[in-house]
Amino acid sequence: MTPAKAYAELEAQERRASAISGALSILHWDKAVIMPSGGAEARVAQMAELSLILHGIRTDPSRGDLISEAGEGADELDDWQRANLGEIKRGFRRATALNTDLVEALTNCTSKVEMAWRVAREADDFADIAKPFQELVGLVREEAACLGGALGLDPYDALLDGFEPGLGTETIEALFSGLKDALPGLLDDVIEAQAAEPQPPEIKGPFPVPAQRALSRRIMTDLGFDFDRGRLDESHHPFTGGIPDDSRITTRYHEEDFFQALMGTIHETGHSMYESGLPEKWHAQPVGQARGMVMHESQSLLFEMQAGRSPEFIGYLSQAVRAAFDRNGPEWRGEGFVRTYHKVERGLIRVYADEVSYPLHVMLRFDLERALLSGDLSVAELTGAWNDKMENLLGIRPETDRDGCLQDIHWYSGAFGYFPTYTLGAFAAAQIFAAARAAIPNLEDDLSQGSFTRLLAWLRTNIHGKASRYSTDEILRGVTGQPLDSSAFMDHLKHRYLNS
Repeated sequence: MTPAKAYAELEAQERRASAISGALSILHWDKAVIMPSGGAEARVAQMAELSLILHGIRTDPSRGDLISEAGEGADELDDWQRANLGEIKRGFRRATALNTDLVEALTNCTSKVEMAWRVAREADDFADIAKPFQELVGLVREEAACLGGALGLDPYDALLDGFEPGLGTETIEALFSGLKDALPGLLDDVIEAQAAEPQPPEIKGPFPVPAQRALSRRIMTDLGFDFDRGRLDESHHPFTGGIPDDSRITTRYHEEDFFQALMGTIHETGHSMYESGLPEKWHAQPVGQARGMVMHESQSLLFEMQAGRSPEFIGYLSQAVRAAFDRNGPEWRGEGFVRTYHKVERGLIRVYADEVSYPLHVMLRFDLERALLSGDLSVAELTGAWNDKMENLLGIRPETDRDGCLQDIHWYSGAFGYFPTYTLGAFAAAQIFAAARAAIPNLEDDLSQGSFTRLLAWLRTNIHGKASRYSTDEILRGVTGQPLDSSAFMDHLKHRYLNS
């Protein structure tokens, strides 16, 4: 077989794999959002079967030969094809590190634990999930060891690499080190400064859920979301799934606080806009997929925090929420409304945390998941360790498991190594948004009118359209001149919250 034919065969295999992967994403969304609990077992079986078919495609022994043969003709491929071949090779190494029995066991166990998490969270009792979660932790340890051995990486680093290629513990610790020292003091300073200011009038509910749904859909449309190619629903935990042309977003509503659902919806819309902006020509190929979760989270946080909590956009939001809830008091407009949106406090829940305290929530999880996987922390000790570390980092202690170690779904779906990408994504978002402000004249005027059109076009060209053609650092250097770094994020916090 010629190198050109070998490469063509690899692309054909990837198209098959992409179709199955997309179907799995839709099935997962369906199971989490609309499927009755009695149908969960049947859906798990369906997803397990598809996962095994997908694993079979990705580990077919002939792929190794095809990759080698295609590599012999790499000079005849264009830049995107060469990058695609590199991504195919990377995926093959990761897939072949795991045997079929382990893949099947992980698929079945994560589905079982996800459903158990919903019950345990509702019952506010970690003990209800401890035994199946222990089984999942054991399987993830096995997965990490297999991947680490095949890739020549530390087991935890092998999991990190699955969410952000090339990311390792050493890099994260270097990026987090200064932040861990500086953030507690900055948090104290901001809280003290805000306490010294005139307090904004309290915004009181209730805020009917139907009105919140309508508001979310309006803002999503302003951000560029196409409801002909996606939908908004509700779930226990906000997330984005689906495929670029069929985006599935979920949020959760609280009648006494519309801010939480609205900001969560804007965050998830940022994820969706990244996916929908990936190059259509390469949708079915690895090079056409999102670069990694650092870049993914940068887009959601750019929408939610950088642009979404800018004073200009908050001014626009104040008009939208007044119309949505038929309110018109002084608490709904002007500087008071901005201060409400910029309120910084020590809270228990990560997804509702402000920009200043949020990285401390991530550092907590980064430390605990490493300890769980290494065996330094047992599942039985998790609740106490979580509560102690929360008190140490943020000065508050959860009184319930729901507000503690049961609040996130990530670990209970086997996603160990994901959490650090949230804060690294915040770093990248600050860098990218600063570059966008410099490149787009009068961007603030657009945001004050609720228009993301020019910002989204700039992101399509400079971020979304790059897909996995380049590494995260290469993409960042191209638009900011710098690799991933925390300095722009810290400058942003000081400017927004301390006017310095």
